[in-house]
Amino acid sequence: MKEDKNPWNKTNQWEEELGILKSIIDKTELEEMTKWGGPVYTINKKNVVGVGGFKSYVGIWFFNGVFLKDDKKVLVNANEGVTKALRQWRFESKEEILKNEKAILQYINEAIANEKAGLAIKPEKKEEIVSELWNAELKADKALKSAFEAFTPYKQREFLEHIESAKQEKTKLSRIEKIKPMVLEGKGLNDKYRS
Repeated sequence: MKEDKNPWNKTNQWEEELGILKSIIDKTELEEMTKWGGPVYTINKKNVVGVGGFKSYVGIWFFNGVFLKDDKKVLVNANEGVTKALRQWRFESKEEILKNEKAILQYINEAIANEKAGLAIKPEKKEEIVSELWNAELKADKALKSAFEAFTPYKQREFLEHIESAKQEKTKLSRIEKIKPMVLEGKGLNDKYRS
């Protein structure tokens, strides 16, 4: 039975290599799931590794790879300065994967042990945004307050960032007047951009 194409195999030139990586992962206790349209291997529903093919390489990424010992010095941060925990091991041929099969398995097993030990980088808490002008509006209008509180914290934060990113008070007041009808209608600030 032919499997669906891996959407993380961007060029569809790595089918055999992805199959080899999958066969190595299958030797572990990881469970295959589909997340973000591609295969992700998990333990206790926590992401451990994923695989994908790109223009010049096929890779296995470790969601908390920052905690791996990386004795072979093969792991790379795909997005330096942005990605905190994720690390990739990139391969340019099936021969390279086969030659490193034992080490790949060791890295995966270490990643599983790290996940079981609870090693993870916790997301940084964002500083709370307070808008005195918006709070005054909410105090004055119970319907507005009730409608605003019905939004998720994320959407509330979008409104507050929009108001408080203005430098001048008159701009803040103007923004408040523009968002009040949206809040009362239950429309988030950026809903029109979300599908």
